[in-house]
Amino acid sequence: MPTRLQIAALLAMMINAVLFGIGAVIVLSLPALSADAAFYLPVVIVLSFVLTLPIAWTMPATSPAASGRPH
Repeated sequence: MPTRLQIAALLAMMINAVLFGIGAVIVLSLPALSADAAFYLPVVIVLSFVLTLPIAWTMPATSPAASGRPH
């Protein structure tokens, strides 16, 4: 398995947790959204999974170690 894929897999777990946490806090803290939390929380779950993949794939490519430059 390529190194970039391994790094992206490790990053994906953390990114997904952060995205879900931010979305859940927003949904549960706003009264207008928390009234329909049964609808909005599944939306947050799906969006966090969908957004995780491109973010996790591009993050290793932007690191200084990936570019071959010294720290």
